[in-house]
Amino acid sequence: MIGELELTEVKRTHIQGLISPLSPQTSQMTLAVLKSIFREALAQELVEHSPAHGVKGQQVIVAPRHFLTWEELNLINFGKYDTQIRFLALHGLRWSEAVALTVEDIRDGRIYINKSVHGQTKSRAGVRTVPLVSAFKKFPATRKALRRALAPHGITIHSLRHSYAYLLKSRGVHVTTAQRLLGHSDPKVTLAIYTQVLDNEIDDTGAMLRSFIGNE
Repeated sequence: MIGELELTEVKRTHIQGLISPLSPQTSQMTLAVLKSIFREALAQELVEHSPAHGVKGQQVIVAPRHFLTWEELNLINFGKYDTQIRFLALHGLRWSEAVALTVEDIRDGRIYINKSVHGQTKSRAGVRTVPLVSAFKKFPATRKALRRALAPHGITIHSLRHSYAYLLKSRGVHVTTAQRLLGHSDPKVTLAIYTQVLDNEIDDTGAMLRSFIGNE
Protein backbone atom coordinates (compact mmCIF):
# COMPACT_ATOMS: atom_id res chain seq x y z
CA MET A 1 0.00 0.00 0.00
CA ILE A 2 2.85 2.42 0.70
CA GLY A 3 5.80 0.66 -0.92
CA GLU A 4 5.81 2.89 -4.00
CA LEU A 5 5.58 6.16 -2.05
CA GLU A 6 8.51 8.40 -1.21
CA LEU A 7 9.18 8.66 2.53
CA THR A 8 8.01 12.27 2.49
CA GLU A 9 4.73 11.28 0.82
CA VAL A 10 3.64 8.84 3.51
CA LYS A 11 0.88 10.31 5.65
CA ARG A 12 -0.67 9.25 8.92
CA THR A 13 -3.85 8.25 7.09
CA HIS A 14 -1.80 5.85 4.91
CA ILE A 15 -0.42 4.10 7.97
CA GLN A 16 -3.79 3.98 9.73
CA GLY A 17 -5.37 2.52 6.60
CA LEU A 18 -2.56 -0.01 6.32
CA ILE A 19 -2.83 -1.44 9.83
CA SER A 20 -6.61 -1.19 10.39
CA PRO A 21 -7.57 -4.40 8.47
CA LEU A 22 -4.83 -6.46 10.17
CA SER A 23 -5.24 -8.73 13.18
CA PRO A 24 -4.36 -7.01 16.50
CA GLN A 25 -0.96 -8.68 16.88
CA THR A 26 0.04 -8.16 13.24
CA SER A 27 -1.22 -4.57 13.45
CA GLN A 28 1.02 -3.86 16.45
CA MET A 29 4.06 -5.54 14.89
CA THR A 30 3.60 -3.70 11.57
CA LEU A 31 3.23 -0.39 13.36
CA ALA A 32 6.39 -1.07 15.38
CA VAL A 33 8.35 -1.66 12.15
CA LEU A 34 7.00 1.55 10.59
CA LYS A 35 7.87 3.58 13.69
CA SER A 36 11.42 2.18 13.59
CA ILE A 37 11.77 3.10 9.90
CA PHE A 38 10.65 6.68 10.47
CA ARG A 39 12.79 7.08 13.60
CA GLU A 40 15.78 6.23 11.43
CA ALA A 41 14.54 8.53 8.67
CA LEU A 42 14.32 11.38 11.19
CA ALA A 43 17.81 10.62 12.48
CA GLN A 44 19.16 10.81 8.92
CA GLU A 45 17.14 13.99 8.25
CA LEU A 46 15.27 12.36 5.36
CA VAL A 47 11.92 13.53 6.77
CA GLU A 48 10.89 16.40 9.02
CA HIS A 49 8.38 14.45 11.06
CA SER A 50 7.19 10.88 11.51
CA PRO A 51 3.71 10.10 10.18
CA ALA A 52 3.70 7.04 12.45
CA HIS A 53 3.92 9.20 15.57
CA GLY A 54 0.71 8.99 17.58
CA VAL A 55 -0.78 6.17 15.49
CA LYS A 56 -2.21 3.42 17.69
CA GLY A 57 -2.56 -0.18 16.62
CA GLN A 58 -5.37 -2.46 17.71
CA GLN A 59 -5.25 -3.58 21.32
CA VAL A 60 -3.86 -7.07 21.73
CA ILE A 61 -6.04 -9.06 24.12
CA VAL A 62 -4.26 -12.12 25.46
CA ALA A 63 -6.81 -14.81 26.17
CA PRO A 64 -6.05 -17.31 28.94
CA ARG A 65 -4.39 -20.36 27.45
CA HIS A 66 -5.60 -23.75 28.58
CA PHE A 67 -2.97 -26.36 29.21
CA LEU A 68 -2.25 -29.23 31.58
CA THR A 69 0.70 -29.30 33.94
CA TRP A 70 3.16 -32.16 33.64
CA GLU A 71 1.75 -33.64 36.87
CA GLU A 72 -1.70 -33.74 35.28
CA LEU A 73 -0.44 -35.11 31.97
CA ASN A 74 1.55 -37.79 33.75
CA LEU A 75 -1.66 -39.30 35.16
CA ILE A 76 -3.22 -39.77 31.72
CA ASN A 77 -2.71 -42.70 29.37
CA PHE A 78 -2.98 -41.37 25.82
CA GLY A 79 -2.94 -44.86 24.33
CA LYS A 80 -1.07 -45.51 21.08
CA TYR A 81 0.45 -42.02 21.00
CA ASP A 82 1.33 -41.73 24.68
CA THR A 83 5.09 -41.65 23.96
CA GLN A 84 4.81 -38.89 21.37
CA ILE A 85 2.53 -36.74 23.54
CA ARG A 86 4.82 -37.03 26.55
CA PHE A 87 7.78 -36.24 24.32
CA LEU A 88 6.17 -32.97 23.19
CA ALA A 89 5.24 -32.00 26.75
CA LEU A 90 8.77 -32.64 28.00
CA HIS A 91 10.72 -31.01 25.16
CA GLY A 92 8.53 -28.19 23.83
CA LEU A 93 8.93 -28.89 20.12
CA ARG A 94 6.49 -27.45 17.61
CA TRP A 95 4.52 -30.04 15.66
CA SER A 96 6.37 -29.19 12.44
CA GLU A 97 9.72 -29.70 14.22
CA ALA A 98 8.67 -32.97 15.85
CA VAL A 99 7.49 -34.53 12.57
CA ALA A 100 10.84 -33.73 10.93
CA LEU A 101 12.84 -35.20 13.82
CA THR A 102 14.88 -38.37 13.22
CA VAL A 103 16.96 -40.59 15.50
CA GLU A 104 20.08 -39.00 13.97
CA ASP A 105 19.03 -35.68 15.52
CA ILE A 106 19.25 -37.18 19.01
CA ARG A 107 22.70 -37.76 20.47
CA ASP A 108 24.78 -37.17 23.58
CA GLY A 109 21.70 -36.56 25.69
CA ARG A 110 20.44 -33.71 23.50
CA ILE A 111 17.92 -33.10 20.74
CA TYR A 112 19.29 -31.04 17.85
CA ILE A 113 16.47 -29.08 16.21
CA ASN A 114 17.51 -27.57 12.89
CA LYS A 115 14.61 -28.23 10.50
CA SER A 116 10.87 -28.57 10.23
CA VAL A 117 8.50 -30.47 7.99
CA HIS A 118 8.44 -27.31 5.82
CA GLY A 119 12.23 -27.27 5.48
CA GLN A 120 13.46 -24.45 7.70
CA THR A 121 12.47 -23.86 11.30
CA LYS A 122 9.88 -21.16 11.99
CA SER A 123 12.63 -18.62 12.69
CA ARG A 124 16.39 -18.46 13.20
CA ALA A 125 15.75 -18.87 16.93
CA GLY A 126 14.10 -22.21 16.16
CA VAL A 127 17.52 -23.76 15.49
CA ARG A 128 18.44 -24.97 18.97
CA THR A 129 19.27 -27.90 21.22
CA VAL A 130 17.20 -29.11 24.16
CA PRO A 131 18.07 -31.75 26.76
CA LEU A 132 16.62 -35.20 26.08
CA VAL A 133 14.52 -36.38 29.03
CA SER A 134 12.14 -38.99 27.59
CA ALA A 135 11.94 -41.62 24.88
CA PHE A 136 11.57 -40.64 21.23
CA LYS A 137 9.17 -42.41 18.87
CA LYS A 138 8.57 -41.41 15.27
CA PHE A 139 5.61 -39.07 14.84
CA PRO A 140 2.73 -39.78 12.43
CA ALA A 141 2.68 -37.73 9.23
CA THR A 142 -0.50 -35.81 10.17
CA ARG A 143 -1.80 -34.22 13.37
CA LYS A 144 -5.19 -35.96 13.30
CA ALA A 145 -4.32 -38.94 15.50
CA LEU A 146 -2.73 -36.86 18.25
CA ARG A 147 -5.56 -34.34 18.10
CA ARG A 148 -8.05 -37.15 18.70
CA ALA A 149 -6.03 -38.42 21.65
CA LEU A 150 -5.82 -34.96 23.23
CA ALA A 151 -9.34 -33.68 22.50
CA PRO A 152 -11.12 -35.56 25.37
CA HIS A 153 -8.82 -33.72 27.80
CA GLY A 154 -9.58 -30.28 26.37
CA ILE A 155 -6.09 -29.55 25.06
CA THR A 156 -4.37 -29.26 21.70
CA ILE A 157 -0.95 -30.18 20.35
CA HIS A 158 0.20 -26.58 20.85
CA SER A 159 -0.97 -26.75 24.48
CA LEU A 160 1.88 -29.17 25.09
CA ARG A 161 4.40 -26.38 24.39
CA HIS A 162 2.73 -24.40 27.16
CA SER A 163 2.95 -27.45 29.42
CA TYR A 164 6.70 -27.53 28.73
CA ALA A 165 7.06 -23.80 29.35
CA TYR A 166 5.16 -24.08 32.61
CA LEU A 167 7.32 -27.01 33.65
CA LEU A 168 10.43 -24.89 33.05
CA LYS A 169 8.93 -22.00 35.01
CA SER A 170 7.87 -24.18 37.94
CA ARG A 171 11.37 -25.65 38.16
CA GLY A 172 12.94 -22.21 38.34
CA VAL A 173 14.38 -22.07 34.80
CA HIS A 174 15.08 -18.43 33.92
CA VAL A 175 12.87 -16.91 31.23
CA THR A 176 15.84 -16.19 28.92
CA THR A 177 16.87 -19.85 29.07
CA ALA A 178 13.27 -20.89 28.43
CA GLN A 179 13.19 -18.58 25.41
CA ARG A 180 16.13 -20.46 23.88
CA LEU A 181 14.70 -23.88 24.71
CA LEU A 182 11.33 -22.98 23.19
CA GLY A 183 12.87 -21.35 20.11
CA HIS A 184 11.07 -18.04 20.56
CA SER A 185 12.58 -15.15 18.62
CA ASP A 186 10.59 -12.64 20.70
CA PRO A 187 11.12 -12.80 24.50
CA LYS A 188 7.67 -11.25 25.01
CA VAL A 189 6.11 -14.49 23.75
CA THR A 190 7.94 -16.46 26.44
CA LEU A 191 7.07 -13.88 29.09
CA ALA A 192 3.38 -14.12 28.18
CA ILE A 193 3.50 -17.82 29.08
CA TYR A 194 5.71 -17.32 32.14
CA THR A 195 3.31 -14.76 33.60
CA GLN A 196 0.39 -17.21 33.55
CA VAL A 197 -0.55 -18.01 37.13
CA LEU A 198 -2.50 -21.07 38.23
CA ASP A 199 -4.82 -20.90 41.24
CA ASN A 200 -2.64 -23.20 43.31
CA GLU A 201 0.29 -20.79 42.86
CA ILE A 202 -1.72 -18.05 44.58
CA ASP A 203 -2.43 -20.36 47.52
CA ASP A 204 1.20 -21.51 47.65
CA THR A 205 2.39 -17.90 47.65
CA GLY A 206 0.07 -17.10 50.55
CA ALA A 207 1.35 -20.07 52.54
CA MET A 208 4.96 -19.10 51.81
CA LEU A 209 4.44 -15.47 52.90
CA ARG A 210 2.58 -16.48 56.08
CA SER A 211 5.41 -18.86 56.91
CA PHE A 212 7.95 -16.13 56.19
CA ILE A 213 6.39 -13.64 58.62
CA GLY A 214 5.87 -16.35 61.24
CA ASN A 215 2.09 -16.65 61.12
CA GLU A 216 2.13 -20.35 60.34
